[in-house]
Amino acid sequence: MKHKLFEPYTIKNITLKNRIVMSPMCMYSSDNQDGYAQPFHLTHYESRAAGQVGLIITEATAVLPEGRISHEDLGIWSDEHIEGLQKINEGIHRHGAKAGIQLAHAGRKANLRDEIFAPSAEAFSASMKVPTEMTKEDIQRTVEAFREGAGRSKKAGFDVIELHGAHGYLINQFLSPLTNKRDDEYGGTRENRYRFLRETIEAVKQEWDGPLFVRISGEEYHEDGNTMDDFIFFAREMKSQGVDLIDVSSGGVVPAAIDPYPGYQVTFAEQIKQGADIDTGAVGLITSGNQAEEILQNERADLIFLARALLRNPYWPKEAADELGYPLEGPRQYTRGW
Repeated sequence: MKHKLFEPYTIKNITLKNRIVMSPMCMYSSDNQDGYAQPFHLTHYESRAAGQVGLIITEATAVLPEGRISHEDLGIWSDEHIEGLQKINEGIHRHGAKAGIQLAHAGRKANLRDEIFAPSAEAFSASMKVPTEMTKEDIQRTVEAFREGAGRSKKAGFDVIELHGAHGYLINQFLSPLTNKRDDEYGGTRENRYRFLRETIEAVKQEWDGPLFVRISGEEYHEDGNTMDDFIFFAREMKSQGVDLIDVSSGGVVPAAIDPYPGYQVTFAEQIKQGADIDTGAVGLITSGNQAEEILQNERADLIFLARALLRNPYWPKEAADELGYPLEGPRQYTRGW
C-alpha cells in the first residue's frame, strides 16, 4: 500500500520528507518577557524534529511588541531576536525536518499591560481591554512590521513562513464582519476587509520568495460571520497573490461554544481546497495514523497539522507508522528502541 502520510511533499524550493506538520502552538515561555528564545524552545522543537515530523512551525511570533498574545510570547520585531531563532532552526534541521515560523499580531486579543490595537475599538470580551482603533498610519506601520519580520525570518534560516490570519487575531479581525466595523477602505465589503491581508502579503513577498502559508479560521460560529463562500473568495485572492497553502482552523473570532469531535475542522480544509483549487492543511483532533491517511488518500487536504497529539507524544510519526505498517526510520541514536 502507498502511504501518503509518509510521501514527500514539494512546495516551491523545498521538499518535506513527509506530510506531518507540527502546528504552531503558543508556549508562553519567553520568561524574561522580551521575545527571546529560551532553552525550553530549543529542546521543545528539536525533540519533535527528532521524532520525524516533516515540518515544524514555531509558535505565533509577534512582529511588534504590542502584537504579542502574552508578555511571554516569542518576538521577531528586532534584529536581536534572530540569533535565538537561528539556534532553534539548527536543531530542527539537524534531523532532516524543515522549519517554519508563524508571523503574528494579536490585535484586540493581546493580553498585555500596554495599549493594544485593532481594526475597531471593540473588546473581545468584558474581561479584556478595549483596543485603540488603528489609524491608517498604524496599519501601514503594522504591514511594514510584517515585511521586516519576513526579512528576519529569512536571515534566521526558516524554510516556510505562515501568516496567522485565524483565531480572532489581527488579520482575522480585519477579515471578519464581526470584528471589522470600519467605514474606510479597510472595512465594509469583503474586498475591503481583505485589503489588510492583501497589503501584508505584498509586503512579505518583498523579502520572501519561499513557501508562504496563511492560517485562517474556516468557520466563525456566528450567523453574522463570514460564510464558506467568503473563505473561498479570500483563498482565491491569496492564491492569486502567490500564497501556496491555506492552513484551515476555525473559531476564536468572537466567544462561541464549540463542540469539537475527531477531525471536526477537516471539512473546512476540504471545501476550500476544492472551491479555490489551492493546497490546504487540515488540523483539529487528528490523532491517529489511519485518520490522517484517510484525509490524504481522499484528497481532503495536502498536509496534516498536529497540535495536542505532538504535545503528548513527540514521536507520534513512529506511532502512526506502526499503525499503518510503514517502516519509518528513526534517529540513529534511538534505533535500539525504535
